Amino acid sequence: MTGTTSADPRLWLRRWHALPAPRLRLVCFPHAGGAPSFYRGWQDRLPADVELSAVCYPGRQNRINEPPIDRMEPLADHVCRALESWTDRPLALFGHSMGAVVAYEVAVRLVEHHGIRPAALLVSAHAAPHLCAGDARTAPLDDGELAELAAAGDPVLRCSPELMDLVMPALRADHDLLHAYRPAHVPRIAVPITGYLGADDPRVDHEEMRAWNRVADAGFELRTFPGDHFYLAGAEEALVADIADRLGAVRAARPGGPSAARVEEVHRS
Repeated sequence: MTGTTSADPRLWLRRWHALPAPRLRLVCFPHAGGAPSFYRGWQDRLPADVELSAVCYPGRQNRINEPPIDRMEPLADHVCRALESWTDRPLALFGHSMGAVVAYEVAVRLVEHHGIRPAALLVSAHAAPHLCAGDARTAPLDDGELAELAAAGDPVLRCSPELMDLVMPALRADHDLLHAYRPAHVPRIAVPITGYLGADDPRVDHEEMRAWNRVADAGFELRTFPGDHFYLAGAEEALVADIADRLGAVRAARPGGPSAARVEEVHRS
């Protein structure tokens, strides 16, 4: 499935409080099967001049009737186009699990095709993209395994079989996307990257997160919080505080142009 071709930011980007003149826009990318509501509580924890939005992938919430997208290339292309009208302010991108590699692919497109360098790329609980290129470990999951993973990220689903049935097509598409994601083009980007990880995450280890350093041309740091793959639920206050600190020095200016937007290919071993 290739999904919708609409680039309307009102479909792709959910805002809970639009600021008239934000210093910076923080765009969050949900995990597989996830939705913008996962980030709803963050706005109140961010500085008053940072505007929060979250990407709404097709096939969920108000886009439930749209076919979900099951390949990385069209998904990242659509999100990048939706963000074009929002680049009058610096952008920071945060992605959790699947959202981490989607955010990376969007950052690459912003740099390579638009000369727009995000102020920060914040990646949570997913191996670096060049590891995905040679990773043959991930096997397709059956519906029961997908449901178990979805319930771990959203306890409401655990108690609602009807709701689980409703989100299953999007969840299946997201995991098909991840299974097919073997990028041939893995550029280094001149964007500061911060990695976040739950200390007891059974799905991603520290070395896989540290490998993001290979694509970070402007510095990398790894931060660890108590918890498992969905450590964000218990560590939301500390996590958002850390993000806010990192975004504090970003000035209210247009993001860097082509001269600041260098990319360099990572050669995979």
